[in-house]
Amino acid sequence: MILALAGGVGGAKLADGLARHLPVGSLTVVVNTGDDFTPLGLHVSPDLDTVTYTLAGIANAEVGWGLAGETWNFMDALGLLGGTTWFRLGDRDLATHVERTRRLSTGESLSAITADFRARLGIAHPIHPMSDAPVRTMVDTDAGPLPFQDYFVRLRCRPIARRVWFAGIEDAGPSPGFEQALGAADLDAIVICPSNPILSVLPILDLAGVRSRLEDRRVPLIAISPIVGGKAIKGPAAKIMAELGLDASATGIAHFYGDLLDGLVVDRADTGAATAIEALGPRVLVTDTVMTSPDDRVRLARESVAFARSLAPPSLGPKSPTP
Repeated sequence: MILALAGGVGGAKLADGLARHLPVGSLTVVVNTGDDFTPLGLHVSPDLDTVTYTLAGIANAEVGWGLAGETWNFMDALGLLGGTTWFRLGDRDLATHVERTRRLSTGESLSAITADFRARLGIAHPIHPMSDAPVRTMVDTDAGPLPFQDYFVRLRCRPIARRVWFAGIEDAGPSPGFEQALGAADLDAIVICPSNPILSVLPILDLAGVRSRLEDRRVPLIAISPIVGGKAIKGPAAKIMAELGLDASATGIAHFYGDLLDGLVVDRADTGAATAIEALGPRVLVTDTVMTSPDDRVRLARESVAFARSLAPPSLGPKSPTP
């Protein structure tokens, strides 16, 4: 069984490739929920929805998020009434958020709702939120502290980031599905998808007990670099890494994950960094990591899984803490 940690469009694409490549019952996808927020009083889970829609084959392929064939009558009418429209919710997409909000209000967990949506959309592989407890990503910037969606969508990442932190993380543990996957007897490898390491992956790693369990794991852990030739394929990963004093490169990704990594998959554009990365500890696979088609997703998934399985399991002793 492969455990994939994902968030954002890049994470959703590789999760889709893994889902197409691996047999039913051999993949679990755990998704960041630090991006969750409540516009118009509705509980929106952007990363969960992007992964779910992508695996269901109904995502907007042009932008990577939202639903294909979406219409915007609700937002247009809301704007005429003077409502807040900077976070646009499509007419069909609204059904997801309305039903999720209704069911959360009755006491149903985010995990249970996500599992039901997955089944109704015909997705074979389990998708779990990272936690059922609320965690909210905050960005301290030169314009002041901002909730993540204000920073990301309303202000289009223009403010300079000074610090990223996660409100509620100290009281949040992994969801039941995440717990089960971490402890599964048939767990074969852990794959960190090419997601923003700070905004999409760090909230997962910072959940209570998760990092220590990954440090003590008995299976290989690899990541796919979301940085190609010093640039992010999509989103603000390179910008925010640089503003936080991190090296926005494939080598910087290796430094960021530190001792957690047994292997790192990098693009051919970063072939020259392979020796320096391997000097840090992880093995390197150089391949084409830009996914522009479903075939690209499956190929990268197949190569990444084979790479992970080729690595020797980590030593049984605890590893040194990741910076």
